[in-house]
Amino acid sequence: MSDNKVSRQKPCHHCKSRSASAPPDTSTIHYEKFWLYRHCSSVQQRDRQAQKAGQLFSGLLAMNVVFLGSAFISSMIFNHVAITLADVWILLSILKVLCLCWIIYYLLGTSRQPHAVLYRDSHAGPIWIRGSVLLFGSFSILLNMFQIGYSVILIQCKSMVEIVFPSIEILFICTQAFFLWHHSKDCIQVQHNFTRCGLMLTIATNLLLWLLAVTNDTIHMEIESQLREVEQRFAGKAPFSHPYLRNETISCTCPNTTICKVFQKGYILLYPFNTEYCLVCCSVLYVIWKNVGRRISHHHVPHIKPKFKLQGVVFGPLLGTTAVIIGICVFMIYQIQATGSAPNHQVFVMYYSYYIVLLPLMSVGAVIGTIIHALEKRELDTLKNPTRSLDVILLMGAALGQIGMSYFSIVAIVATDPRDLLNSVILSYSVLLIFQNITQNVFIIDGLHRQPSISPGKEEEMKEQQNHEACNQRRVSMLELGQEIRKVSLSYLHSYSHLSWKRRALREISFFLVLCNIILWVMPTFGAHPVFENGLEKSFYGYSTWFAIVNFGLPLGVFYRMHSVGGLLEVYVTA
Repeated sequence: MSDNKVSRQKPCHHCKSRSASAPPDTSTIHYEKFWLYRHCSSVQQRDRQAQKAGQLFSGLLAMNVVFLGSAFISSMIFNHVAITLADVWILLSILKVLCLCWIIYYLLGTSRQPHAVLYRDSHAGPIWIRGSVLLFGSFSILLNMFQIGYSVILIQCKSMVEIVFPSIEILFICTQAFFLWHHSKDCIQVQHNFTRCGLMLTIATNLLLWLLAVTNDTIHMEIESQLREVEQRFAGKAPFSHPYLRNETISCTCPNTTICKVFQKGYILLYPFNTEYCLVCCSVLYVIWKNVGRRISHHHVPHIKPKFKLQGVVFGPLLGTTAVIIGICVFMIYQIQATGSAPNHQVFVMYYSYYIVLLPLMSVGAVIGTIIHALEKRELDTLKNPTRSLDVILLMGAALGQIGMSYFSIVAIVATDPRDLLNSVILSYSVLLIFQNITQNVFIIDGLHRQPSISPGKEEEMKEQQNHEACNQRRVSMLELGQEIRKVSLSYLHSYSHLSWKRRALREISFFLVLCNIILWVMPTFGAHPVFENGLEKSFYGYSTWFAIVNFGLPLGVFYRMHSVGGLLEVYVTA
């Protein structure tokens, strides 16, 4: 595997600055070359075949790494005597060190070569995706710090691997976040195959870290649920034992100190962010992998880049904020009631009733938005876009988690007693959740394939200039401040009335759905898991089977809500 440069020139010191605006000289292009296709008649055909071969071999590398890591993690779960958690940590630490070596080499070597980055994908790595990488990465760093502190306090019953592993994880998160923030738009044109293999190795490592986080999170939930059953059985029935609740839980308990409790609670609180960080990094790395060797013509570079502005929307933020406030209240009441020894059915009815009210509103909004898309005269964007293709795949794939769990719940309820109050509420929730996922996916995917709307930017530019001049003033009297607030309010109302009703409706709907998806992401992320607590599906399918189903569906459902926020923001901006 090697790369073939068409002609030799002096290094260009302005390649990155001109990459997004003008097409480079064809003499600077590095065409790919692969030994299997060395007899191709044309350079372009050989380049296409070599690109496919490079993607194939790097994909095979990632597949083998994922299968190896999955075998280790599965062996740890089913036979924790032969393969321990420390063995899995050692394997993942080796993979992270290899990824760190490749990322550092890319930052210091590959990306600095002459004509390395001739093109940059304007659609890749939007600001909210990179911002989520930094946000979740920061929380993941805090998580690992809490884990290190917790292990240091319990050093008498902890191994050194439990301190070394999170230390390497912190270094890996920092380096990877820096790489994704600065190079998520790169279309690298040198060392194609080595770069593809490095990216796929990093993707495989993040997938394994996500898989380990999911299994560990499930085990902790299982322990908590079994402890609750133990308390109930001690209250009126025979004692109950579980293999997870033997030596570790008794011999290595947190001492009655404030610092240990802080580390323990902080670790539990920040744990979901680590799973989200791994999945977001996988999506960004996949786009970079698809862009390796990609050459973008100047026709593909957008002349207008829409920016996020909170102008022209009123009802969407109001309704969405109301849904968020009510959702937080419901979430807090549920957490207080459900953490008791015996939660009653009323708290579950309240929790599911909130969803039953909110999901139809979201579905109606998505249907109306899809109809408006059909009535619009905006052209479809048919250009090749790896970022948009990945967004569609992730939306459809992540929605399978919630849809699959809903169908399992529907079967369990219909086969038992659908006329019971709680069962009928869960049945309604499951049906509405399926419908909401489908309608929202159709709305987002249709909006992502539309050309951005072109608005008359004169008035907005004037308003921005006025605001900029106002901000530059050192001293502003109270009277002048009141006049500025009045001007901003009038300009906001003017921009609201200036938008066409179609664009205004799309923005209102998109913003409302953004806030709704945020609260639906927050509630299961921070501990509201009624599927673990209501006992219906668990008693119908059996403990192990239902935990396996939830283990697959719940993380995908959480990721779906977060990824929907990014897609809806894209629809909002392009409207």
